[in-house]
Amino acid sequence: MATDLTCKLGALELSSPLIAASGCFGYGTEYSELTPLHTFGAIVTKTITPQPRAGNAIPRIWETPTGGMINSIGLANVGIDRYIAEKLPELRNYPTKVIVSVAGNTVSEYRELVAKMEPHTEWSALELNISCPNVKEGGISFGVDPIMTETVVRECRKETTRPLIVKLTPMASSAAGIAKACEAAGADILSLVNTFVGIAIDPETRKPRIATITGGYSGPPIKPMALAKVWEVYNATKLPIIGMGGIASAEDVVEFFLAGSSAVQIGTMIYVEPAISATILEKLQEYGTRHKLSMLSELTGALKRPQPKPIVCTTAG
Repeated sequence: MATDLTCKLGALELSSPLIAASGCFGYGTEYSELTPLHTFGAIVTKTITPQPRAGNAIPRIWETPTGGMINSIGLANVGIDRYIAEKLPELRNYPTKVIVSVAGNTVSEYRELVAKMEPHTEWSALELNISCPNVKEGGISFGVDPIMTETVVRECRKETTRPLIVKLTPMASSAAGIAKACEAAGADILSLVNTFVGIAIDPETRKPRIATITGGYSGPPIKPMALAKVWEVYNATKLPIIGMGGIASAEDVVEFFLAGSSAVQIGTMIYVEPAISATILEKLQEYGTRHKLSMLSELTGALKRPQPKPIVCTTAG
């Protein structure tokens, strides 16, 4: 019997546990000929801001020798008005759900973005990006402060009844504290983690590899740290979690589910293998059959906690 891979995240129901992460899938149209879109339960479009942004200076991407990536794109985008007029209509008939990522410099800008999106029907959920490490204002400055987090989520909650996802940074001193603030303010779903802050230096020139010196570090090397954050948040709130951070295989997806995720986002590895979602789905089915799972959701939070063994002291001689 095939394992049911559908996911239910509150009111958001997905046909697949895999979601294309924001920032790695453009506006959602660029990959339409490279990847089987139906294998994703949803795609998250690149983060949209109130005004157009050119992004940070180049170079702004560096592939690390460890298989990761440092980027400092800086939320380059066309701005909310052009996005609604030109990009959003192209997603109307997509074979997957659309999640729109938004970010502002102030609480009022976040609320304005949600209000502008609300009349349009092409999207199924919003993801509040309060965790980008590559912008000077807004972004991560909201995501490391529980009071600011609660304020921005509460204000955005007033503008929509559709699912509201909050994307968390791993750089907060307490991911659990930020998660609780989101829950108190009316968030529906949490996604985590955004990138860590990293740096790469050319030892010959003694210069940083990217123009902003530091950037967001993503890819397989961050997976153990991302899993720890998911586990921390899973044990702190009742909100469904979309896990992310270095997912490259079906085994990685299983690990994120066991740590507490109900779905996952794939980011950096889409650059390496654009059709990776189809491969992962096939392997997930094999895993589900082998472990006699009727639904993949049976794995959420099913990590088996080790039973501590007593330490026996012995006296030599």
